[in-house]
Amino acid sequence: MLSRIRIATCFLAVIGSNLAVAGGVQAQEAAKPEWTYSGEQLRPFWLGEVMEGESVLFIKDEKSGEARASVLFPIRKVLSVRSSTGEVQFEEGRDYIWKAGSREIVVPPGSRITSSTPEALRRPAKSQPYQLTHRDGNGEIYFGGKLEYHELQTIISYSHAPGLWTSPVPKFDPKALPLTIDKLQKREPLKIVVLGDSISTGCNASGWADGKPFQPAYPELVSRILHERHKGRVEVANLSVGGMDSAWGLTMVEKVVEAEPDLVLLAFGMNDSGSRPAKDFQDKIAATVRGIQEKRPKAEFILVATMVGNPDWVALKQELFPQYRDALANQCGPGVALADVTSVWGEFLKLKKDWDQTGNGVNHPNDFGHRVYAQVISSLLIPSVEAVGEK
Repeated sequence: MLSRIRIATCFLAVIGSNLAVAGGVQAQEAAKPEWTYSGEQLRPFWLGEVMEGESVLFIKDEKSGEARASVLFPIRKVLSVRSSTGEVQFEEGRDYIWKAGSREIVVPPGSRITSSTPEALRRPAKSQPYQLTHRDGNGEIYFGGKLEYHELQTIISYSHAPGLWTSPVPKFDPKALPLTIDKLQKREPLKIVVLGDSISTGCNASGWADGKPFQPAYPELVSRILHERHKGRVEVANLSVGGMDSAWGLTMVEKVVEAEPDLVLLAFGMNDSGSRPAKDFQDKIAATVRGIQEKRPKAEFILVATMVGNPDWVALKQELFPQYRDALANQCGPGVALADVTSVWGEFLKLKKDWDQTGNGVNHPNDFGHRVYAQVISSLLIPSVEAVGEK
């Protein structure tokens, strides 16, 4: 079963090591179309009273012709509704309807907004390159290798009442990652090494897939956030490889050490979640941390608890995601912090559908999801008052 997870995760993944620098030399990759940095989009979504660029996928009712989708918070005012590329601004009344205090937005017949149906998001059994059997046994989940879901989704910005997010969020603690935070505050160069699976390689961010708006994946977003805030040089060496798990991560200790990191992001779990017990996962992550610390004693760590994969995919054992999160939390202490994307994503799935923020239909985030990853991680390194734009 694990192999099926790896195949889908590895499809079109970026293999090998990537180097990106914020505030320093140019990235070694070939130049790509520029993404416009947006501090508002990268502000932690749980802060303030405006949600910037939340993604939804409208589902049409064939009888009425209307399509509907829900956002995370009850709406005070819709600020904009745009295509996922950002190129089309839709019109209230003509393209969408909403009611104050509701989380639902309605797309009337004749709207220019893209919509789909649950049936269109399935495929017949064994008709796709990878078998993504739906949990109800009725065919397979539609797999999007690049921008297929991105093109079906719509981007909503809206205002809402403050303080509505009550699930766990990361908290800035200067004692948790003291060496990293000291470097940032002194504007000293910071070297981050990312070790993870295809989520960390960048799948299915629009920039990774060479599509508008060309947003980078979360590792580069983190470096941009830190540079914009502190103005120091932040270098990211991404050693992630699609399809890999915590067992493979343990074999990469020497490669991580060779990169001379100040801060290591360990981001596994999705490819472990087909079968690996939480205790084994915990042991492998702990051994990886120890192995790096032995040769790089001043390195600090952020352990990233993965997003939750599509609950409708039979290959994923959903109970393992919170167990992995707790296994990572057990290892936290001075120099080791938890970036808990699992809890955030689990709450998303209580309020919305997986297709609203998926990048590939099963186990990758879209642009919005990559921004959430970056928001969770950067919140461990920047006080919340600074994260909302105060300097």
